[in-house]
Amino acid sequence: MPPPHEQRRRMLALPAVCPCEAISPAPLLASLVDLAADVAGRVDVAGLPALRRGAREAVRLAGVLLAFLEALRDATSEDEFLLPEEAVLGLSELHVALQKLRFLLADCARKGARLWVLMNAELVASELRVLLGSVATAMDVLPGDVIAVSAEAAELARMLSEQAWRAAVRPDEDDDLAARSVRSVLARFRKGVTPDAEDAMLALDRVGVATWSGCTEEAAFLEAELLDRLEAGGESDNDLVLISGLMAFLLYCRVVLFDRIDPKKAEAAAPAPRPARSAPWISPEALQCPITLELMTDPVTLATGQTYDRASIKKWIKSGCRTCPVTGERLRSAEVVPNVAVRGIVEQLVATSKGGSLHEPSSKHRCAVDKTASPFGAAAAGSVRLAVAFLVAKLSRGTPEEQSKATHEAQKLSKRNVFYRARLVEAGAVPWLLHLLSSADASVQDNAVAGLLNLSKHPAGRRALVEAGGLGLIVDAVNVAAKVEARQNAAAVLFYLSSNPEYCDEISRIPEAIPTLVHLVREGAYRGRKNALVSLYGLLQCANSHGKAVSAGAVGVLAGLLSAATAGGGDRGDDLANDAVALLARVAEHPAGARAVVSSSALVTRLVDFLGEAASRSAKEHCVSLLASLGRHGGDKVLALLGKLPGLMPALYAVIGDGSPQAGKAARWLVNEIHRHYEQRPPPAVTPVAAAGDRVIRV
Repeated sequence: MPPPHEQRRRMLALPAVCPCEAISPAPLLASLVDLAADVAGRVDVAGLPALRRGAREAVRLAGVLLAFLEALRDATSEDEFLLPEEAVLGLSELHVALQKLRFLLADCARKGARLWVLMNAELVASELRVLLGSVATAMDVLPGDVIAVSAEAAELARMLSEQAWRAAVRPDEDDDLAARSVRSVLARFRKGVTPDAEDAMLALDRVGVATWSGCTEEAAFLEAELLDRLEAGGESDNDLVLISGLMAFLLYCRVVLFDRIDPKKAEAAAPAPRPARSAPWISPEALQCPITLELMTDPVTLATGQTYDRASIKKWIKSGCRTCPVTGERLRSAEVVPNVAVRGIVEQLVATSKGGSLHEPSSKHRCAVDKTASPFGAAAAGSVRLAVAFLVAKLSRGTPEEQSKATHEAQKLSKRNVFYRARLVEAGAVPWLLHLLSSADASVQDNAVAGLLNLSKHPAGRRALVEAGGLGLIVDAVNVAAKVEARQNAAAVLFYLSSNPEYCDEISRIPEAIPTLVHLVREGAYRGRKNALVSLYGLLQCANSHGKAVSAGAVGVLAGLLSAATAGGGDRGDDLANDAVALLARVAEHPAGARAVVSSSALVTRLVDFLGEAASRSAKEHCVSLLASLGRHGGDKVLALLGKLPGLMPALYAVIGDGSPQAGKAARWLVNEIHRHYEQRPPPAVTPVAAAGDRVIRV
């Protein structure tokens, strides 16, 4: 079992371990020397975002304490003096205070927390005053003979106690000015008024945020802090509103104030979770949620046998979709079951990755934030509206460089939550993203497709895309987009659009739509094939799509996926084979599709083998449904062929015993029909044997 993962310490939470009562003074003193040296040399005070004078004073006093402790250690090491047991109390108090001081200074210098420290400068100053007071109190309770161990030690102890009590720790004037600037900007956001750029830049300059990636890093920290507080509960609404407002402030600054993305740091600023590589038998893609394509931190399994991250599948179901996203099968129940096996593998992978940690804020709270129709507070809402309006203006009228950055920002924003998607659609981003699909810049095209994919997850986004005449453009992107990722994402857009029967019918009327998806299944990479398969499954809801799929060669392509799984395609091959069977089952629901499947006896034989060897329950049930459709539309010819395949009956009886009621019903029907066929077949004619010597004339 992997070791438990250390949870992320909340900002300004200052835990400390008190030394045990039975500890001897000598080891306690040695530990104190190391701790004081760490505090005195830990922080670059000049680089702190706030409280530089107060932090400088705290570090200086830690240096004085270190000198006192070293003098005490030198005296005891030369056998001139033995520390009395009465010194343990004061030394223990010093140890606790230094632990907390180390955490506090580390928080002030924490990467990504600069704006948060600035806005909480008063609280930080208060904590610092309390800790310096604790140091002074601990010095005062040390026994007199310990203080007077040497003249140097006595002078250092007196100076430390007096200066720690008198230390004036308060926010710097520049801290107050920068914090007031941020509050002024947030007040304008609440009124829906564009803020002064100078106010925003004043605050950013004070905390040392001077790049696009710096804003992204700060926003990522605040989001983690927000989710941690939601998970812990009992937080003041004012704190949540402030955090949300600061996130929106940084988002606005990133979008409006910085005219370029620093490419070398953009990826590092907000790294997407990726599965670590460990054992060669583990497929990293198998640990990604099929909806978000991100590492599943809370994997759950539907009744169809498919596994998703809890937050994403709950959001899918809440949006009104009642089908399995991968197989397209209608969900009989919205209940999910935790997939303990997959979570264990994910934990093992993360534990073996360098510095990895699976601890994430609760997916329940992340989902609650992602799906909310409005952020915490009017300032956050106003900021997003202003930033989105700026983005749409750049998409429509900007220079090529501005359009490139705007598409990147639109893609990042639309990935966040429902509120951001709704505001982008409301501001008219969809038509301009469709327009930029024809851009000669592959990155612009890629970001435009990714943005449209994210917006297609919102009902208003799907409606806007169709009303803007974007269906044909999306189909073209599947076929001719410059990047493989763009073609794959375009296929996924069609999947989301196919959830609406009206849109599904419109897509199927585009002559190139189904042949393009079939071609992607044949020639694409794994993710492209996966997206194309589920999109085809959705499009086959329309009756007129079956004939087009057959004409486009879908049956032969799907048969190829089954053969590839037989030839050792690995986990990915098995996954695609499961999807291929599900799609064949839908194709065979119509007579033309069933005839196309039956025309290849090798394919029918392979389906029977697949039924016996498939590990997925849903794959077995799709296979039974497919074989039943073949028997229904193919009649006695197909039933005769199936009856000759020795592996079929045991597999059907297994489904009858262990499968779902619907699959068991289909399996029983097929077993009965095969028996009926052979029972009703007339017995073979028996030719009478002529007696010896009789002459027989054969006609």
